Amino acid sequence: MAADSSTRTVERALALLSAVCTDGAISLSDAARVVDLSASTALRLLRTLEGSGFVSRDPGGNFRPGASVIQLGALALSHESLVGLCTPHMKKLVAETGESCYLSIPGPGDTGIYIAIVEGTHSIRHTSWVGRSIPLEGSAAGQVLTGEQPERGFAIVRSGVEDDITAIAAPIVIGGRTVAALSIVAPSYRLDETKALKIGGELLRVAGNVLTEPSENHEVA
Repeated sequence: MAADSSTRTVERALALLSAVCTDGAISLSDAARVVDLSASTALRLLRTLEGSGFVSRDPGGNFRPGASVIQLGALALSHESLVGLCTPHMKKLVAETGESCYLSIPGPGDTGIYIAIVEGTHSIRHTSWVGRSIPLEGSAAGQVLTGEQPERGFAIVRSGVEDDITAIAAPIVIGGRTVAALSIVAPSYRLDETKALKIGGELLRVAGNVLTEPSENHEVA
């Protein structure tokens, strides 16, 4: 009997999570109606999901997918297809800029994680940080992963995580949500403002189309 009750609880929680993810933002009453639960039961389960980071609440009180859902989705994609889809584009960006290109996803807490790199071709270059965490605050990838990049759509941060290093990042969006960041990371002396802005624009274009178009040659150097 206890096992059956636990199974029902899990099924209801998953149904609520599915409703939240499907709508993107949903009120308590609508979520309860969609999964045919009382408001009190739905609220209890949603609070549990919120405590685990699987849902969050916006200022209006609606429930939205939380960081844990986005992270798990990105991790699943990273193991299956995201790295494979991005790698040809990353190689092309490296060939055109000579600078190292990273792919990162949300990590635990207020961090991001580099999950792939194509190293630059310069003798002095940023080398592999794959598997390492970076703070979301003060990093270009962090701005992108938290949706805090400027209106131009990409972020440029100089001497953020490391002194004398410039990072430029743009978002990879799936289902209307940012799941990863594509970044160029290089010594600051090689990236003046004009070149950084040009690379940022190309990163934004590539990141916006990486799931739908093959790698093509676009001059950015």
